[in-house]
Amino acid sequence: MCNFKNAFTLLVFIGISIATYAQRDSSTVKIISEGTPSGLNMDATYNRPFLQAGKLPLAIGGYMEANTQYISTNGISDGFSFQFRRTNLFFSSTIAKKIRFFSELEFEDGTKEINLEAAFVDFEFNPLLNLRGGIIVHPIGAFNQNHDGPRWDFIDRPVSATTILPATLSNVGFGLLGKYFVHNWTLGYEAYLTNGFDDKIISNEDNRTSLVAGKSNIDKFEESNSGLPMFTGKLAVRNRQIGELGFSYMTGVYNKWKADGFILDSKRSINVLAIDYTFTSLKNKLNITGEIVKVFVDIPDTYSQTFGSEQLGVFIDIIGTVINKQMLGWEKSKINLALRMEYADYNEGKFKETNSNIGDDFWAIVPGIAFRPVSTTVLRFNYRYEQQRDLLGNPASKTGVIQFGISSYF
Repeated sequence: MCNFKNAFTLLVFIGISIATYAQRDSSTVKIISEGTPSGLNMDATYNRPFLQAGKLPLAIGGYMEANTQYISTNGISDGFSFQFRRTNLFFSSTIAKKIRFFSELEFEDGTKEINLEAAFVDFEFNPLLNLRGGIIVHPIGAFNQNHDGPRWDFIDRPVSATTILPATLSNVGFGLLGKYFVHNWTLGYEAYLTNGFDDKIISNEDNRTSLVAGKSNIDKFEESNSGLPMFTGKLAVRNRQIGELGFSYMTGVYNKWKADGFILDSKRSINVLAIDYTFTSLKNKLNITGEIVKVFVDIPDTYSQTFGSEQLGVFIDIIGTVINKQMLGWEKSKINLALRMEYADYNEGKFKETNSNIGDDFWAIVPGIAFRPVSTTVLRFNYRYEQQRDLLGNPASKTGVIQFGISSYF
């Protein structure tokens, strides 16, 4: 914890130093966005508002999320709470021509969790061929790379992206990425080899198959649990008229199958397929984002059917702007109506003994309204209704959640 405190103190010192420097000459301060016109999800890493002062080589940005919450399950509630979800700080620097550095540090639930989500260097040879190395955010689905709170009109992150896929998922490794432009089309790809998951995928307190538990290895930035690299790749195509369609795939061995030269077990793999779609129309007044993800895990025969070998997650967000004008002194304010529908099945299939369907699934519908005084800040109100069944498919628990929150870049 001492190291985290020292790191945080250093970051605060850097921020104060830049702010002090900027106060000497406000004309030296500028907000920059390093995104490219392609608008692909893979550009989300750099497509953020950064603050840069004068000729300092380092650009700094960040965002925060806070909300209220009232939850009632089957008529029983623990009452009302305030939550401070997270503060993320990110840093970008041009080291030299065609060499860039990026890093993102997350403080979650106050300082309950402190995570280094990204820290990599890009070597830009040409638009179609670039090298990236360090702690890399995996290009899997629509949400994992594009996870900043102010970009979404919903307080909770999608269930499929956080309980089927463990957003935010990142690990250390190397890979290639690039884009190709032709007329109104943009083609992008990413391909990385990184460290992977560990045995907690099937050996965890949840007593179910869980990629979330399998990413929590504290040594994941130092060594691969299986001794083999995990591959993650994505191919995306975007047209200004029809939106972006992405196909991503992740595969690797998760278990400790060998130690000190002795074979302990078979190599047990995990395979993840994801398809995502993003669409904008009516001069950015209608936005649709969807993701479907399928997980396949090689489960040992000695494990019970509590642990699913197949999982499925889906979400779709529909956002419509109903008012876009000057309001309350802000020139380009927006009021959006939002609707999210989501589903997760943590154990697809049937019981071998009875041939009846296995439960352990979840669905939710989330209507909401959001006010954006500026594009980088959102005030949002959500009502969340969800149902969740246990493994045996007993009558579902019913939960209602009322939330109001804010999220903003800074």
